[in-house]
Amino acid sequence: MKPLGTVQDLQISFSSQRMPAPIRLRELIRTIRTARTQAEEREMIQKECAAIRSSFREEDNTYRCRNVAKLLYMHMLGYPAHFGQLECLKLIASQKFTDKRIGYLGAMLLLDERQDVHLLMTNCIKNDLNHSTQYVQGLALCTLGCMGSSEMCRDLAGEVEKLLKTSNSYLRKKAALCAVHVIRKVPELMEMFLPATKNLLNEKNHGVLHTSVVLLTEMCERSPDMLAHFRKLVPQLVRILKNLIMSGYSPEHDVSGISDPFLQVRILRLLRILGRNDDDSSEAMNDILAQVATNTETSKNVGNAILYETVLTIMDIKSESGLRVLAINILGRFLLNNDKNIRYVALTSLLKTVQTDHNAVQRHRSTIVDCLKDLDVSIKRRAMELSFALVNGNNVRGMMKELLYFLDSCEPEFKADCASGIFLAAEKYAPSKRWHIDTIMRVLTTAGSYVRDDAVPNLIQLITNSVEMHAYTVQRLYKAILGDYSQQPLVQVASWCIGEYGDLLVSGQCEEEEPIQVTEDEVLDILESVLISNMSASVTRGYALTAIMKLSTRFTCTVNRIKKVVSIYGSSIDVELQQRAVEYNALFKKYDHMRPALLERMPVMEKIITNGPTEIVQTNGETEPAVLETKPPPSGLQPASQANDLLDLLGGTDITPVIPTAPTSKPASAGGELLDLLGDLNLTGIPSITAYNKNGLKIDFTFERSNTNPSITVITIQASNSTELDMTDFVFQAAVPKTFQLQLLSPSSSVIPAFNSGTITQVIKVLNPQKQQLRMRIKLTYNHKGSAMQDLAEVNNFPPQSWQ
Repeated sequence: MKPLGTVQDLQISFSSQRMPAPIRLRELIRTIRTARTQAEEREMIQKECAAIRSSFREEDNTYRCRNVAKLLYMHMLGYPAHFGQLECLKLIASQKFTDKRIGYLGAMLLLDERQDVHLLMTNCIKNDLNHSTQYVQGLALCTLGCMGSSEMCRDLAGEVEKLLKTSNSYLRKKAALCAVHVIRKVPELMEMFLPATKNLLNEKNHGVLHTSVVLLTEMCERSPDMLAHFRKLVPQLVRILKNLIMSGYSPEHDVSGISDPFLQVRILRLLRILGRNDDDSSEAMNDILAQVATNTETSKNVGNAILYETVLTIMDIKSESGLRVLAINILGRFLLNNDKNIRYVALTSLLKTVQTDHNAVQRHRSTIVDCLKDLDVSIKRRAMELSFALVNGNNVRGMMKELLYFLDSCEPEFKADCASGIFLAAEKYAPSKRWHIDTIMRVLTTAGSYVRDDAVPNLIQLITNSVEMHAYTVQRLYKAILGDYSQQPLVQVASWCIGEYGDLLVSGQCEEEEPIQVTEDEVLDILESVLISNMSASVTRGYALTAIMKLSTRFTCTVNRIKKVVSIYGSSIDVELQQRAVEYNALFKKYDHMRPALLERMPVMEKIITNGPTEIVQTNGETEPAVLETKPPPSGLQPASQANDLLDLLGGTDITPVIPTAPTSKPASAGGELLDLLGDLNLTGIPSITAYNKNGLKIDFTFERSNTNPSITVITIQASNSTELDMTDFVFQAAVPKTFQLQLLSPSSSVIPAFNSGTITQVIKVLNPQKQQLRMRIKLTYNHKGSAMQDLAEVNNFPPQSWQ
């Protein structure tokens, strides 16, 4: 048996069995790129990760830097590399710059604020911030500014503030960016950096200037006090911007012939913040903004970027009217640019300014309309929204012609929004009722299947109110649906009109165009075809059956045929259709004497929009405020017992009983006149409140008590929109204190129509077992005029009856 060797022999034997030197990063990249499949690449990565893990376990200091670098490359490819976090800390603690560089890079990539190693890193970063080498200090500043937690920022803010005052430009620019991160994490440390900002704008180095402007912008956005303090820097910022514009060629800062466009853009953004809602600051920057707008070259994207920032600044501050026109003309030139992104930005900006500078934007109407033909769908949508915002009483005919052409040729996803926009614009600016009806019918024939549900009742109301157009309308609709039942909303409106005005159709009384000769049987053929068509929805069949029933009082020769059709559908498998037919059959038999009165022509309908203490009576887009007529209270009151009996009939256990305040002078009759009773009764329920009213969005709360549980308050919200454009993707969220329980039911829609033409309703149930005063915090999100809107509000004005 061979004897065991010495300890030295064992050590030599162990060292000879150590793993060979790992491959370099370049070789790893080259190898991975040769992989032909994802599985092959994954196998290579797993093999290399196994080798790196083994090296880490052996505490191999020689190749730790190389292994971490390879691990970072794998992390960039999407593979897990978390096991290298501690190795990054070891590299950071190393004295070699190459090790520190890879270690800090790994920390920025692999660590975040939630890791527990921050305590270990804080000391390393603090030591390196005081290092004698500026490049090591720069690494520490970059890391702190990238992933420093709030605790790290509090501990190291003093070191950053010292470096911000140093004369070294390399460190000052990095310290300024690190200070931005510190302020974002710990806003209360902002004042610490205020003394260091005094001389930052006097720096000649563009890198320091750039980062200083970023720091000042962050401080102004986060603190109104800082904003007021830094407004005195406007003349200095104007001088820096003027020097940039007037300076000659500088190869160090030149980009496509423009001197340091990045710094120019940053200064313009800071000027926009400083000049907002401030007359003196705005006046001080008017001249320089005009110079930038007129002297900047537009042939390159660099110049366009500066011009765009200039336009945003002009529109956001209290600028002169001539300057605003100049800004809008710049956006008009952007619309002619070949770059799609620039055209999109121009349309979005014009959409934001069209309300305040309507006439200036109108000058570019033809260019905006041309954008409706663009191939890019995003540009099309912005152009469509802006086109609707430009419609007024003077151009409504021309704009509607262009938008109807767009509706005919656009993609399906545009048709619903375009149709709604045309309906609203036509309702507001229609030059005549005939034009209005023709326009709506054109929409229904072009995109009938895409119009929203409220289009049908709105058009029916319009037709009803246009008494002199009844014969013309029913003739046009009759011809529109001959042989084509694919556009369901059109068929529904046509069926309603034929049932309502069928006698005018067969009599040929149309004066607006040549009348057609139609018999009663031909009209019934059309409606019966709608009933049996496979394309007809259940709602459409209901319209058609009702129309046939109405014609029994308008036609004279086909009443027996109508009876037969109605009786057939008394056994329909469609429950809605069956119910209608059964009721109509009963009218023919038991209540035939009431049929002419029940089916007589509809009276003129008025559309009433509530607007504060007044109501607006709206007919065909013309509105006139009318104060609600209030009836004087009756001279006598019903006996309390009789009033409370009615409450019992209504299931009114949760309704406050009516208590008489004066002796009754009107005794109850034996028959009990119901109308008189309702007229004399004063039901004192829970008053409604306005919970939110801002930027055209109004939200009202109405209250009811649950019949099953008195501790539950049922709140119905009604959201209305008084602006000229729909509010889309509307989401209402609410929160209450912990002593309450809240349940939000689904809303009726996510789109709030413009011009108060409709509302969204949503029900909230609040359980309040302790009968405490109700408080609620609401969050509203929606899209409007191309922008995502969000707002928070507190509702504290709940009436006592809603929670007591």
